Amino acid sequence: MESEEFNLIIEPGRIEKNYWSDLWRYRELFYILAWRDFKVRYKQTVIGVAWSVLRPLLTMVVIVVVFSKLAKLPSEGNAPYAIMSLAGLLPWQFFSNALSESSNSLISNTNLFTKVYFPRILIPASSIVLGFVDFLITFVMLLLIMVPYQFVPSINMIFLPFFFILTFLASFGFGLLMSTLNLKYRDFRYIVPFVVQFGMYISPVAFSSSIVPEKYQLLYSLNPMVGVIDGFRWCIIGGDVPLNLTSLMISTVVILAFAWLGIRYFRKTEKMLADYA
Repeated sequence: MESEEFNLIIEPGRIEKNYWSDLWRYRELFYILAWRDFKVRYKQTVIGVAWSVLRPLLTMVVIVVVFSKLAKLPSEGNAPYAIMSLAGLLPWQFFSNALSESSNSLISNTNLFTKVYFPRILIPASSIVLGFVDFLITFVMLLLIMVPYQFVPSINMIFLPFFFILTFLASFGFGLLMSTLNLKYRDFRYIVPFVVQFGMYISPVAFSSSIVPEKYQLLYSLNPMVGVIDGFRWCIIGGDVPLNLTSLMISTVVILAFAWLGIRYFRKTEKMLADYA
């Protein structure tokens, strides 16, 4: 019986190509992780998913009372302050929730990725789905609030998917960085909540970017969520609300840079995640 001959071919970069194809092969695991996180989040809660409505609603009420009624800050265009603030909360809530969930995702799943192989990037990616669910609920709530105000959304709504993609990339990039750093240096579990809380005050969630002095606009635009939030308001409110293209371009560049940095750093340290756990 003749022996068969096998040729072993070593092709540079093949491991990286196989890794990204594995993301599609393990797509069912992505669905399972996302559904599990959703069920765990509202397990043993009295009102369940209703918390996704109450949190942005109560936040909007506080913003309106403090910044509109007490501080007398102006709204944007002809939109009521409640709609303006909720339009700003829409992308910020997605970003903050996704960042909070993804930063703790690796620590919560150490017993999973230390035993079996799968692309570890699926863990922080699946946790972002929770932020997407909250985003959809808040978006529906925004449309319902427009009814009593008799406010009609702008035709610019057709550009909303573009700004949603920017928000997702910001959440994904920062989430990958924080999830890895949080696993490696446990101090980051205290830093992330501070960043989320502080970020809300320096982002135009409760106020319009127009109140920022012109000489600080360029520096202010380095906050990647500034261009995104302003873009959401431009899409929803429209009318007299201008779109600052300079701020948008700066935010887009910063978001793309952090998305690239997050993926690169995660892939570089992925082989050592089990050691950090």
